[in-house]
Amino acid sequence: MDRLPWTRFHWMIIVGLGVSWVLDGLEVQIVSSVGSVLQDRDTLHLTTTDVGLMGSIYLLGEVVGALFFGRITDRIGRKKIFILTLAVYLIASGVAGLSFSLWFLLICRFVAGLGIGGEYSAINSAIDELIPAKYRGRVDIAVNGTYWGGAMIGAGASIFLLNPDLVDIDWGWRIGFFIGPVIGLAIIGLRRHIPESPRWLMTHGYQEQAEATVDQIEADIEAGGRHLDPVPAEKALEIHPQASVSYRQIFRVMVSQYRSRSFLAFSMMVTQAFLYNAIFFTYALVLSHFYGVGSGSTGYFFFPFAVGNLVGPLVLGPLFDTIGRRKMILGTYGLSAVLLAISAVMFHAGMLSATTHTIFWCVIFFFASAGASSAYLTVSEIFPLELRGQAISYFFAISLLVGGVAAPSLFGALIGDGTDRGPLTVGYFVGAGIMLVGGLIAWFFGVDAEGKGLEDITDPLSAAAPRRVTRTRVQGPGPR
Repeated sequence: MDRLPWTRFHWMIIVGLGVSWVLDGLEVQIVSSVGSVLQDRDTLHLTTTDVGLMGSIYLLGEVVGALFFGRITDRIGRKKIFILTLAVYLIASGVAGLSFSLWFLLICRFVAGLGIGGEYSAINSAIDELIPAKYRGRVDIAVNGTYWGGAMIGAGASIFLLNPDLVDIDWGWRIGFFIGPVIGLAIIGLRRHIPESPRWLMTHGYQEQAEATVDQIEADIEAGGRHLDPVPAEKALEIHPQASVSYRQIFRVMVSQYRSRSFLAFSMMVTQAFLYNAIFFTYALVLSHFYGVGSGSTGYFFFPFAVGNLVGPLVLGPLFDTIGRRKMILGTYGLSAVLLAISAVMFHAGMLSATTHTIFWCVIFFFASAGASSAYLTVSEIFPLELRGQAISYFFAISLLVGGVAAPSLFGALIGDGTDRGPLTVGYFVGAGIMLVGGLIAWFFGVDAEGKGLEDITDPLSAAAPRRVTRTRVQGPGPR
């Protein structure tokens, strides 16, 4: 799989699987946009607490879904899960548009979160195991960055759907919940043609299916007139298939055998989540409290903010495969930290306006978005194949709980009533320091995974005899 040239097959993987992040960004933005509408007496007449609960229950669903489906995708395969989780999301999000009360809407939001959380585990695993090694970094980073494309779709749709002069107030928000399912329905048919990961098949005793899958992919490539070199003999691995990995094995791998990699994964995921959620969930408050921007106008500042987040991974992603993982992670985390610190100084001095502050956010997250996406890439490629889905789910859940709960609450308190810039300035410096620490940890504990096959980075647990593991600056030639 790693020696294959780029073909239409790989584009099918990106389109068919990468839509997950678009849907997540769309869901979060739609819910944040319809919050004020749902407080109207002509809709569900919710309170501000109810609206906040909608967001929290969705995030809780993502955490539970990631942990539950992450375990299952390592046991029964990637394909079954990435079809099931998309179906769960489609049904739940669509039914949410038919909600008649708060409790019904909350159930739908929780179940939709289950589906999207499960997508993260299954999709990251499948993409890494199907994309050639020399393209894996840029593809993972670009796909993760498309979250902001979904957020832009949601923001654009809300401008029209939530305008009572164009759409009835009780219909607009309901239609918004159907946008994601419509996109998903167009993709679920394509996913049926995406094969199961041959790597997963081999390590779970389905050798004939794995060989047939790879033979078909190679035959299609050679039918197009492209030559494939034979696989080097030194790449051979003897595999003793095992049905599942026990929690005891997972604990041993993460806490003992690869404890420095677990520390790396935890640090990268938590630091990027803290910065992202701290800024994203409070940017509207900053604009309104410190710059006097009306609540109806904050959405216009969102689009350039989202563009920076979307373009960064697309432009910088290829450099993670050429310059290297550790250098680029340190660079993206470090630059975003420095720029945030500079903006903090200027913010405290009163040198920024709503426009110039937004420009700072655009540039900061041009780098931070690529860095955040590289955190997901790192987690998905540095652990053994048999527990890849679970590793992603554990660190995704941790980052979501820390960044999704602690950071917005903390920065919301620092903003206060907007009369004192000192507390928020301190918060910006704290966020910058956290990102810098995350980058430095990646530099010293990171793995030089660029251009390497997954089995060259980490031996499968089912490998009969361990081989050399990719060197890290802390671990030396192998895991301690």
